[in-house]
Amino acid sequence: MSEEMTTSETQEPVLISVALCTHNHADRLPRTLEDLGNLTPPDRPWEIVVVDNGCTDETPALLADTGWWPPGVPVRIVREERLGLSNARNRALREARGKYLLFVDDDETPNPRWLTSYEREMLAYAPDALGGRIDVLFEHGERPAWLQDELLGFLGHLDHGEGRWLNDPATPFYGGNFAVRKDIFSRIGDFDTELGRKGQVNFGGEDTEFYRRLIANNFRVRWVPDAIIGHRIRVDKLRRRYFLELHYRQGQAEGSRRRGGQSRVPPRYLFGQLARAVGIALKRRREQGSDHSLRLEMNVVYFLGYIQGWIAR
Repeated sequence: MSEEMTTSETQEPVLISVALCTHNHADRLPRTLEDLGNLTPPDRPWEIVVVDNGCTDETPALLADTGWWPPGVPVRIVREERLGLSNARNRALREARGKYLLFVDDDETPNPRWLTSYEREMLAYAPDALGGRIDVLFEHGERPAWLQDELLGFLGHLDHGEGRWLNDPATPFYGGNFAVRKDIFSRIGDFDTELGRKGQVNFGGEDTEFYRRLIANNFRVRWVPDAIIGHRIRVDKLRRRYFLELHYRQGQAEGSRRRGGQSRVPPRYLFGQLARAVGIALKRRREQGSDHSLRLEMNVVYFLGYIQGWIAR
């Protein structure tokens, strides 16, 4: 299913397709749609592609309201029944008409100059991909004491400093704020559908995996520090368990992949790493309290997940 909300045509090719993928976030989506409507428009033509990823809440009705959309900007709404953020992003790729796909999540607030900052870099440097800064915005309460700065990256916080080229696998962009030239996908493939959030399943990794493919194939990735997105976090929904589950699932996936055709029995060194991680986490918890030990506890569950993933594959 595909629905064209606006039919404004331009002779000039579309430079940017803003791709918004959403799943059952009718309670959070309106603010994102409102923020997209308040963007400073770029000089070159752009469009919006919204992928309804099997929504069963009020999202379809929200998207049918044409009052959200910037005047004169072509908007297409499509439904992707295959659940998963990677499936939704791959569908956006099929639907987009722009030279670049620019991805935004359904719980984010872009800075008004978000689009124009990307446009400037695209026209000045013609990069193959671009990434921008992500700030964490806390909603509905105070930040928990146990949420130390070292954990903010797991909520999407990202800042690589001044504008530059990215060429290190250790300095990726994140899925909530990046752009890719559309023709790149035909050369290195789509997003890995085994990775990425699927419904309520707390998982990720599809964005960094794609970034590493870009770097491995010598594509040019530009960091755009003033293309800023705010990731809205509900403080009342924050739980330590979220971070533990995230790392456990990451370990499962990596353990399963690493095993390949090897024996089902995990290597002995994994149990040594697990034991060391447990010892370090317990020591930190005894000395500094539980508000300072979560990051180390995440290492413990990562190794547990890795071993489980290796065995079960």
